[in-house]
Amino acid sequence: MADDEDAYVESRLSKAVVVWLTTVRSDGQPQTSPVWFMWDGERFLVYSRPSSGKIPNIRSNPHVSLNLDGDGDGGEIVTIEGTAEIDGEAPFANEIEVYLEKYRDYIKRLGSEPEPFARAYSTAIRILPTRRRVYR
Repeated sequence: MADDEDAYVESRLSKAVVVWLTTVRSDGQPQTSPVWFMWDGERFLVYSRPSSGKIPNIRSNPHVSLNLDGDGDGGEIVTIEGTAEIDGEAPFANEIEVYLEKYRDYIKRLGSEPEPFARAYSTAIRILPTRRRVYR
């Protein structure tokens, strides 16, 4: 059963374009945002604008959750809890070929190119999963 669930989660993560990232403001209010991501089998990598509310939220409370869209009927739901950190040593998004392969067309749809996009979304967030739940 665990192997089947692992394969299911890996498949969902490999196909998903967006994951919903929830951070918590200093006043306790959760904030959920759709984000692009990379999953390397161990950690998530998300890029954000430096001025985004996600950044101070993570600095004050590193506990986050990630949620994949369901099937619209209450199934196919994957939620992941984890610990986030701002990674000041990460390469820019345009320097990661796997990220560009996944999002190049989406970056163009935004009217941008990889280098200006990477400058705008220059803050890297690494998320280490600590728990996951699957509802199929």
